[in-house]
Formats: sequence, structure tokens, C-alpha cells
Amino acid sequence: MSSRKIRQRSGLDASPADSVVRSCHTPLHYAAATPQIAGPYVTQPAANCRRCPRLVLLRKQVRHDYPHYHAAPVHAFGPADAALLVIGMAPGLHGANASGQPFTPDDADGLLFPVLHAYGFASAPVTQSANDGLVLSDCRITNAVKCLPPDNKPVAAEINACNDFLASELARARVLLTLGGLAHKATIKALALRQADYPFGHAARFNLASGQQLIASYHCSRYNRNTRRLTPEMLANVFATARAMVDNPLPVTQSSAS
Repeated sequence: MSSRKIRQRSGLDASPADSVVRSCHTPLHYAAATPQIAGPYVTQPAANCRRCPRLVLLRKQVRHDYPHYHAAPVHAFGPADAALLVIGMAPGLHGANASGQPFTPDDADGLLFPVLHAYGFASAPVTQSANDGLVLSDCRITNAVKCLPPDNKPVAAEINACNDFLASELARARVLLTLGGLAHKATIKALALRQADYPFGHAARFNLASGQQLIASYHCSRYNRNTRRLTPEMLANVFATARAMVDNPLPVTQSSAS
């Protein structure tokens, strides 16, 4: 069943989809992750989080239609003390929303995990389930919005509702890599920075006053790959830069907004 049909059956009134929804993968049984606590923020939402009524309603419908799906907030994946944090947009219907793990099964014909593997951030070039043994090394993956949005389009209130979770995750990493304009803007908001000072663009790089480094990429969606907006080479170049940032951190005296 498509995300639009689920939206219609749920009574959700969202704008028409203009993104590609992946075909359904064989459903598996998934165990819920345990929320982690750090400082003043809860870094992951509870499984029964009710901050966004539209997303809660959609989760309920998905559980009915796909009883073996995770259909709950998707927690970050990877070591909590990783130097690199990759920030995506939101879970996909048959991807992270099904598995409970970001970008799993791997989206966009296997675009993300091959490059993570090539640059030493993942133990394998492909992942098909949260239980297949893939391990991230010095890399953590999260989403700006933790729950599946109708038509893959979260609204501003939903992005804002998850922003404190994102802020707590950002504080742990030295290098931030945003996938797509939505994730980039949510990251800038979570860092309490001015959007105008940190505009989104593919391969845009910023040294932050916090000592962190930020690099942006077009999202590795199937649409962007099929239209050649993002090629494997373009994504590889971004991750090559991220690898260099992780391996060669800026001295504190060189950190500044740019």
C-alpha cells in the first residue's frame, strides 16, 4: 500500500506526494530500541511519543496495515560517541519505518552504505535489516524528524517538535553531514544559528564557532539519483571530505563560522 493510500485511509489531509516511495520489502519482526538520556535532553523520543497528532495517526494506520513494521519513532543508529553524525530527513514507509533503523533497508539502489563502507564508516556496503550485523564505526545516522510523515513531507510543526532531540544528538559529534535542505535547515535551527549565515548547497562547508564542522549534500533519494541531481561520485566526494574532517579535526583556535 502506498503512503498516499495510508494517508487517505487515516483521514490525513496533506499535500500531494511528489516523491518516490520505494516498493515493499519482506516484513520482519523488529525490536524497539531503548531511549537514551544525556544532559538536559532526552536524545531519542519514546516509542509512544505523541508530540505530532498527524504522525501519531499515521503510525496507527501503518501498524494496522503492516503489523510487523516498527511503525514508531526511529532512533539514531551507530555509536553515541561517533565523530561523524549524518542527518537525514525522516523515515520512509518501507525503509526505516519498517526496520526501526535509519536508511535500512538501504535506499536509492544502495547509494549511502556503499560510500559509508568505502570510507571506513560501515562494516559492509549494504544493509537489509536492523539485524543483519552491519556496524557503523565512528559514524552515527539520525533523522531530523523521527516518525514517518505523510507523503514523505513533514510540516514545519513536526520538524520543530523533533528539534530538541536533534539538538542533543548534534552536541555529541565533531562533524555534521546533512542530507538535503530540510535536514540542513533543521540542523542549523537545532544549533541556534542564523539560517542566512549557513545556506544549504551541495558540498557547502562551514567551520562552526563550537569547533564542529558542517558539510551538506543533496539527499541520496532515488529521485535525486535518477535525475542525476546527485551522482555516486558527488556523494563520495562529500564523504571523502567528511572522512578528512574526522581524521584531521580543527584546532580550537581555527574554529569559526564561515
